[in-house]
Amino acid sequence: RWEYIFLIAGSTVTDYLVAQAIHKSSDQRKRKLLLYFSLSLNLGLLFTFKYFDFFSGSVNAMFELANMAYMIPMLDVVLPVGISFYTFQTLSYTIDVYKGDIEPEKHFGIFALFVSFWPQLVAGPIERSSRLLPQFHKHHDFDYDRAVWALNRIAYGFFKKVVVADRLSIYVNEVYGDLDNYPTLPILLASFFFAFQIYCDFSGYTDIAIGCAALMGFTLMENFDRPYLSRSISEFWRRWHISLSSWFRDYVYIPMGGSRVVKWRWYYNLFITFLVSGLWHGAAWTFVVWGALHGIYLVIGVVSAPIRLRLFKAWRLDRWPKTVHVYQVLTTFFLVVVGWIFFRAGSMHNAAIVFGKILKPDLSMNPSILMAYQGPYNFLVSLMAVGMLAMSYIILPKNMKLKRNLLFLVATIIIILLFGKGGASEFIYFQF
Repeated sequence: RWEYIFLIAGSTVTDYLVAQAIHKSSDQRKRKLLLYFSLSLNLGLLFTFKYFDFFSGSVNAMFELANMAYMIPMLDVVLPVGISFYTFQTLSYTIDVYKGDIEPEKHFGIFALFVSFWPQLVAGPIERSSRLLPQFHKHHDFDYDRAVWALNRIAYGFFKKVVVADRLSIYVNEVYGDLDNYPTLPILLASFFFAFQIYCDFSGYTDIAIGCAALMGFTLMENFDRPYLSRSISEFWRRWHISLSSWFRDYVYIPMGGSRVVKWRWYYNLFITFLVSGLWHGAAWTFVVWGALHGIYLVIGVVSAPIRLRLFKAWRLDRWPKTVHVYQVLTTFFLVVVGWIFFRAGSMHNAAIVFGKILKPDLSMNPSILMAYQGPYNFLVSLMAVGMLAMSYIILPKNMKLKRNLLFLVATIIIILLFGKGGASEFIYFQF
């Protein structure tokens, strides 16, 4: 909706003026009040548009259970695209100015560009002002090598989205849209497919955003680092949605005390940080549970670390480092997929159906596994696409020669045209 442009415009003007006032003031009380004003305004808008109906609906459900006639009215508003991303980006700017980590941006136009930079506006990466603002002050000449690299990055992003994510979505959407009528094996397959779908969908957008910015001479931060090769949940979060996880680390976890507190408080800080992270992703209990689950994973990982180290030494597992490595990667991936079930389910009821069928498995084999793909072609193309994604990690060196870059670009475009799923399809993270 075009009216929502006033939201980002108002946030931009407010944070620009507040940051200037904070920097000029020597009165600590005034500086703190200005910071609280900025935080209240930005988080208030985010709460109103994204969370008000969620909390109202939850409270109304409790009223109904208690046979109370009172009901909180619902706003029923459309979520502004990108509000979660640009809100966090402007919040970090104001907080950094307050802490004295950066100087406020004097040029309003450049600050407005920082808030609304189109490649990463709607789905990140969530940039830091210290990284992005200085780039807007520099002159950027056209660079042929950089342009070819950028086009490759864009093409690779479209490959992830159109060939892998959108193909996998056919099966995932079919199965998760009719959970009652599918046995255990298709549901398990759809859950594992969703892990690759959401990775390719989100990292594909990031590749496109980074490539578009690079075409104009700007460098955006990397947001993914092959997260499904992680050996622990903590490593997974150092590799997945890096801009968001580092944001929560710097502006939520560390201010709460981080790990430099008594143990129970450390566990509390970890859990709350990921609980809030889950809520950031969406106004639904499934996202809250997803975030809480990852918080529990991390707390268990910290608590069990000494025990696991003793077992490692007692069983002399250092003799089989590759086997241990593979075991850790597979275990971490399995735990992540369990979390993705809540993320994809859409409701706690659907999540309960999935886990119910997993815990009481119906292992019957029937054509439904392929029928969900409306024929074997889509099924085989999707498996092939996941295989090509895995191979691309192996065969693509970090510093390719220009000739290989051009060949890779042409090959990627051909693959997209041959195997890409037709039709319009939004990126998953646009809803956040």
